[in-house]
Formats: sequence, structure tokens, C-alpha cells
Amino acid sequence: MSTSRIVVTGIGASSPLGGTAPESWSALRAGVSGTHTLTHDWVEKYQLPVTFAAEAVVRPETVLERPVAKRLDPASQFALIAAKEAWADAGAPDVEPERLGVDFATGIGGVWTLLDAWDTLREKGPRRVMPMTVPMLMPNAAAGNLSLHFGARAFARTVASACASSTESLVNAYEHLRDGLADIVIAGGTESAIHPITMASFASMQALSRRNDDPEHASRPGSIDRDGFVMGEGAAALVLETEEHAKARGAKIYAVLVGGGVTADSYHITANDPEGHGAARAVRLALEAADASPDDVTHINAHATSTPVGDPNEYQALKQVFGDRIDDIPVSATKASTGHLLGGTGALEAVFTILALQERIAPPTINITEQDPEVPFRISGDEQSLGAGEQLAISNSFGFGGHNAVVAFASA
Repeated sequence: MSTSRIVVTGIGASSPLGGTAPESWSALRAGVSGTHTLTHDWVEKYQLPVTFAAEAVVRPETVLERPVAKRLDPASQFALIAAKEAWADAGAPDVEPERLGVDFATGIGGVWTLLDAWDTLREKGPRRVMPMTVPMLMPNAAAGNLSLHFGARAFARTVASACASSTESLVNAYEHLRDGLADIVIAGGTESAIHPITMASFASMQALSRRNDDPEHASRPGSIDRDGFVMGEGAAALVLETEEHAKARGAKIYAVLVGGGVTADSYHITANDPEGHGAARAVRLALEAADASPDDVTHINAHATSTPVGDPNEYQALKQVFGDRIDDIPVSATKASTGHLLGGTGALEAVFTILALQERIAPPTINITEQDPEVPFRISGDEQSLGAGEQLAISNSFGFGGHNAVVAFASA
């Protein structure tokens, strides 16, 4: 195993807050909500009980060349946009193809391609189904297409662990770089699943907020009147590389990815362990990999989806690790602004965590009317200063299937 540190040299994002990482970060700091009423005719056609979501601000077809966009599902389109931004931000590094890897995640994959093809088959017959349907819908399509675009030959891997997917991809990328399998990895996650079937399914399981009359304030993690999460979409990407490689080429360094932890609850297919043992263990593993203690953590980007059960469960899990100190650590719950990007959410929140360390502020958590006494995180509608000195932050992601993934970043 290499002894090299793993550093972040490029970031990119296409999100409900902006078409780039800087735009998304600026909107987050300004307290903008990316959630709005949906204007698609299928909302009324199917009489969906939830009529709002957090759609990406910039539509991929307005950014990508038409021939490229046509052969990619929206999830892969967002992935390509975010990865191209991150790659340019990293200075488009000169690296041997065999030393460049891709580790890009999704929770659902090409749901739009799959269900559009099903409609075509039923209405027009098999001859009208596109030959590229399977390559577009498969969960590894984003990773495969990024590998093709950037000429990455070390590996092109995909994690599909629901809402923990892209955080787990970051952990994998960290481990692959530490193991010497590549010099640079493009890592992240993507999702584009604001579709009638997913909206109807999540609504049926009572997971989505029902605030149709006030969508901008629907996602309210930690607030006593929260009633469910908000569907989001988009992608985020990080360029990760060994510190030696980054310094040798004179790259700017945003932060150091110092550790990660991945565990499973083995409790329930959709509900997380109410005692939070698996989540707590993932945090401890991330800190152990970072050779850090809970006392070193200065900021937490919480998973905090705004569900009645999930938010207090996360608090209890973190209290196992941090004890009473958890009430003093500045916490941000950024899904209040972005909605929940499912498989793409961890990567986007990693970008926010990195920028929080760089600028030494915890971004605001909007929409808290009255903080739930069962979720007494140190969250605020205003930015919180992280102070001077070295910074260490963690970002949490938990997914259906009992997946837990945590990454730890240190200031550069």
C-alpha cells in the first residue's frame, strides 16, 4: 500500500442550485432553495400526490452537443457535465491512460431510458426500440462513458448502494489510489430520477414531503415539523490523486481526503437501524483511516434528509461517536437547499464539505422553523464560522439496503 496522501485537485457539479460547483456553492451560502413546483404534463396526467422536486438548474441538453446528449441517459449527461468541469478545474492533467481511473456511482441509473423504451415497445412495437437502450440504461453507463471520454484505462467502476452510492465511490477511489492502482481517479455520482414512477413510489411509502403549497420550504432537516424528503437530481465529480502526483505537476489542492468508512446495518431494506450502530461504525472507520479522533472533527455535513425518523436516528448514531460534543460541532444539512439527489447526493455534499473547509464556514441550513429537541445538532439558518487552525470534516451518506458510507476531509 502507498503511504501517499490523497488530495482533491478538481471539483465539478450540476445541481438544483447551479450549473457549476461555484454557482452551487454560492447559492447554498445565500440560502437559496432549489425546490420548485414541477411543470411537466405528467404530474397532472398521473395525478401525482407530490407535485414538486429539486430539478437541476441547467438542463444537460443545453450544455452538451446534441449527438452526445442523444446517446446518453440524463443521469450520464449530468455525470459528463460535472466530470468535465472537475477535469478542467484540475488543469486537465497529463496522465498515462493506464494510470487514470473512474469510480462513478448512481443509485438507480437510467430510469428515463428504461421506461421510455417500455412505452415505445408497447405503443410502437419492438422495431422502434433504440439499439442503444441497454447501454444507456445500465447503471455503469456513467462510469463507462466517462472512461471513454477521458481515456481512463486503469478501471471504470460503479457503486450502486442507493443514497450512499457516491460517498462509497469516494471511499473506493481513496482506497484504489492508496493501493497504487492509479495516479488519478475521477470519482463522484449522478442521478436523474425525477420521473412519475419514482415520485409515485416514494410518495406511496410516505417518504416524500407533501408541502405542495410551499415547495421551497418543504425540505427542513432537523425542524420539528419536517414531513419527508424532496427529490433532487444532478451530479458532482471530484478529481482525486496522490499527493506526489499532484505536487509533481504543480496542481492546486483543495483538501485532503484522509479516510473513509463503509458498513452495513443488516437491519431493514428501507429503514436504518434506529440505534445507529452501523452508521456510527462507518464514522469510526473513517476517523481511524484518517488517524484522527472524534475530538479533531470541526464540521459535519449530515445526511439529514428531513424524514421524521431518519434525522433523529443519525443524531443518535453520531452521539455514539462524539458523545455530548456532537452538540458543539457546526453541522450543515444541505439537502434543505438541494433536495435529495439519491446516488448523486454524497458527491455533491463532498464538494460542499471541501469548500466549507477551504472557506472555513459551515453553510446555512434553511427552513428550520423550530428545531426538534430530538435532533439538537448545532445547525443554523446562518453560516457558522469554523475558526482558525487545521480543519477536519466528515460527510455522511446512508442508503436503502442498510448502506452506510462516510468520508473525512482535512484542510489542505
